[in-house]
Amino acid sequence: MNSSARHSTRVVLVSCIAALLSGCLSVAAAEPDRPRQRIRDLGVVIGSFQPGPLNAITDVAGVKVGHTTLISGEGKLTPGQGPVRTGVTVVMPRDDVWHKKVPAGFFVLNGTGEMTGLSWVAESGFLEYPIALTNTLNIPRVANGVMSWMIKQYPAIGIEDDTLTPVIAECDDGRLNDIQGRHVSEQDVLAALDSASAGPVKEGTIGAGTGMVSYGFKGGIGTASRKLSEKEGGYTVGVLVNANHGRRPELIIAGVPVGKLYEQPSPAQQQSQALSPGQSEGSIIVIIATDAPLDSRQLTRLAKRAALGLARTGSTARHSSGDFMLAFSTANVIPHYPKEPTYTLTHLADSHINPLITATIEATEEAILNALTMATSVTGRDNHRIEAIDLIRLKRFLWPSER
Repeated sequence: MNSSARHSTRVVLVSCIAALLSGCLSVAAAEPDRPRQRIRDLGVVIGSFQPGPLNAITDVAGVKVGHTTLISGEGKLTPGQGPVRTGVTVVMPRDDVWHKKVPAGFFVLNGTGEMTGLSWVAESGFLEYPIALTNTLNIPRVANGVMSWMIKQYPAIGIEDDTLTPVIAECDDGRLNDIQGRHVSEQDVLAALDSASAGPVKEGTIGAGTGMVSYGFKGGIGTASRKLSEKEGGYTVGVLVNANHGRRPELIIAGVPVGKLYEQPSPAQQQSQALSPGQSEGSIIVIIATDAPLDSRQLTRLAKRAALGLARTGSTARHSSGDFMLAFSTANVIPHYPKEPTYTLTHLADSHINPLITATIEATEEAILNALTMATSVTGRDNHRIEAIDLIRLKRFLWPSER
């Protein structure tokens, strides 16, 4: 199929004769509801800067994204077997990032979560492998997949060459998924990496976002970008998020308290969405890419500003949330064991960084909203159902005079 050229999707469907006859292979899979739209296509313009051609992280030249989505089973949870609503999403900063490393920085707003490999990013100031997003208990298997892929690409790793500590970021999808099953395999990670593309990025209920819940609605993967004017450097900032955070009353869209205007979940829905105190808070992973020539310190500053984009959607980074922001720049190349003792990097003056700060905040806010508006309703384990935000109702909240 056409989309498989860009995204590898392994969907294992339940063998249900009645469902096959009805043309609906699995009511527990991602359900299309009504056609989904990105927030900008709904008429909501976030900020002042223009998006790039794709309005995606892949507007930054060289950046690729890949997904593997896993959906199978229905009904009661059988730990280790299903139902399965999970996946993996990968972000590749550039081809051959092992030998042509990218400067990188990060910020942890609230640390009830995990993004592995950050100690080396802090120490070195660069990133040298793809980033992978998945669920909490799948970190080790996904790390194995990234390591296997890297060793295949660079057979000298761990022998004549250095070893690696991959960057794997997690969010808890246990409200919909059999998370104990750790269903994302090494092969699924390899498939996502091998199929990663620089084209349009699928959003919502896809890859690592398959089982995610945000602001009491179905969440998941979202992306957006901003392109600065030539006067401001002509640089691009792209953001990709895995949104699994927030409570419904907190949600703000374009300054409108949508979460408070929307009816609150019933007690049964609340129980479905918050199976334990830890799961009631949620998490978010924010990946920021830019072609502006920034060093690690400056990229850390951009990562901090992504938290302001998160706040604009209503999040307060509660005690049990995990809010991790990682930023990298493709403008410079940090060589792999250079022969010469010095190398040259282009460096943007701090006095010219303000437009990039604003662009990062805007793109983060829009990426989160895209995750919400592009996600589809999902019924997962124990028949817990998370509804996608209703786009018709959303329009009424945003433009009440048009009712």
